[in-house]
Amino acid sequence: MPDDLRSPGPLDAFRRILGPNGILTAESDLEPYLADWRGLYRGRAMALLRPASTEEVSACVRLCAEQGITIIPQGGNTSMVGGATPEAKPNQVILSLARMNRVREIDTADMTMTVEAGLILQKAQQVAADHGTLFPLSLGAEGSAMIGGLLSTNAGGNTTVRYGNARELMLGLEVVLPDGGVINGLRRLRKDNTGYALRHLFVGAEGTLGIITAAVLRLFPAAKETATALCAVPSEDAALALFRRFRAADEGAVRAFEYMSGIGMGLVMDNIEGATLPVAPGFEHFVLVDLSASREGAGLRNLLEQVLEAAMEAGEVLDAALAESEAQRAAIWRLREEHPEAQKRAGASVKNDVSVPVSSVPELIRRSSAELVKLIPGSRPVPFGHMGDGNIHMNLEQPPEMPAADFLARAHDIMDCVNAIVRELGGSFSAEHGVGRLKTDMMEAWRGGAELAAMQAIKAALDPKGIMNPGKVLP
Repeated sequence: MPDDLRSPGPLDAFRRILGPNGILTAESDLEPYLADWRGLYRGRAMALLRPASTEEVSACVRLCAEQGITIIPQGGNTSMVGGATPEAKPNQVILSLARMNRVREIDTADMTMTVEAGLILQKAQQVAADHGTLFPLSLGAEGSAMIGGLLSTNAGGNTTVRYGNARELMLGLEVVLPDGGVINGLRRLRKDNTGYALRHLFVGAEGTLGIITAAVLRLFPAAKETATALCAVPSEDAALALFRRFRAADEGAVRAFEYMSGIGMGLVMDNIEGATLPVAPGFEHFVLVDLSASREGAGLRNLLEQVLEAAMEAGEVLDAALAESEAQRAAIWRLREEHPEAQKRAGASVKNDVSVPVSSVPELIRRSSAELVKLIPGSRPVPFGHMGDGNIHMNLEQPPEMPAADFLARAHDIMDCVNAIVRELGGSFSAEHGVGRLKTDMMEAWRGGAELAAMQAIKAALDPKGIMNPGKVLP
């Protein structure tokens, strides 16, 4: 870094590093970056830094380390737990990766794609598809979530049951450390036993250990055949029984298996324009089954029909609609993906992103729903999510007559209610959204002792000045 960047004026120094298009300081320009998507948190920042290269990220971080300026890395700002929101403190900057959005390389022999952290997930999916391959990570915010943020939170999504979380889809990382040093780990290797696998430290660390600037992602063969259905089922147990039927018939064909409640489906119907229910109304439980195969002639439609026919005979499926076109498939998926937006439009809600062993999902939904209604009479449990991998969003919608502020004041009571059941079932209080600011107080009880001490030691070693995303993950 040039010596003149050590001047007393950090904003001028940032401008010299980034150029006129690389920094925003006006309050009106900063406004969209200061609050989280859910509106739970709001902070302040002296500037939004918009580097266009790893070298610029490194220079900015080095300057921050020298000046004692804290850094809040931000991708698409889609965090459900306030993980990318600044605190209400002075002397901090937001560092956006949005301008670093290139695909550096794609190799269909290695089945890898090297991309920068600011690449939007939907764009990554499209680039992979244009090359006849598949990048399988898929979630509701894929039109705005960025690769760096998805890796930093170890995002899960709809296809984890088949392809795993973001961690399993990454082979190598390029990371800027809190002192400005750069780990150049963009290796496309499936096997590399050369000491500590440092890349895995930064996946799921939520920007508290460094800034992911690029990644090598795994690609897969594109789907040549798909089959999708929306099923009404009589109970949570029947939903799990149906999953087991599909898994027994052809586990490799199951791309996604999603659970939705009748209350949640009702919120989508009431609040999302154009949403249509392809089965008869009035059911209390639904599942979305999505099958795919990388070869033509896989017989997925026959498989889907045979399993559903057997399930109907056993009383495990009450009604079903099978997609006859890509448009119908997209319409069925929309019913699932619009759940968060429908809840947002319906009023205040408290999110519980939890996981339990797959076999315990029905008990989680039943017990949590009953206890939440007892805790806050008139409230509406909205459980939905990834039954196939044990991750259920055990959300609660405010009672219609209860002021939103009063309901949200009970947020930690609601989370504690669900988490007590999750703990009994051997689960986790955060499945795919991360810890962020929302759940740091839970870390001591859930990950205390040697486990938390190890995390704190790693943080202290890599970020001794505590400038990287303070107030997140660790209590």
